[in-house]
Amino acid sequence: MSNGRGIVQIPSKHSVDETVQKLKDILQTKGVMLFAIVDHSGEATKAGLQMPNTKLLIFGSPKAGTPVMLAAPSVAIDLPLKILVAEDGAGKVSVSYNSAQFIAERHGVPAELMKNLAVIEGLAAAAAG
Repeated sequence: MSNGRGIVQIPSKHSVDETVQKLKDILQTKGVMLFAIVDHSGEATKAGLQMPNTKLLIFGSPKAGTPVMLAAPSVAIDLPLKILVAEDGAGKVSVSYNSAQFIAERHGVPAELMKNLAVIEGLAAAAAG
């Protein structure tokens, strides 16, 4: 489901950690580089604050991303791609990401390079399912 601001959010059938592991496994199988995992909730705990389990995965492929950035240099602010895996206050886990269409429209990415961004949709669905 899209929130009208370019963010797609889908429910996950797994815990945050299971969803993150699934995504990591999928990325590795596909040869996509995982640049970082930002553990927002872990960092909140270190600061003496509480928040539901929330992790951001930052990943990409220079082979896919570089042509997009050459065609539309400002897209570099939205690349590498990101998927947020988060638990809400009721314990429900969701997977969120910027839609490929939103990123493309925001930066004027040529239609022929959309496939380089659209990979995020399949990755998110596979990790959530």
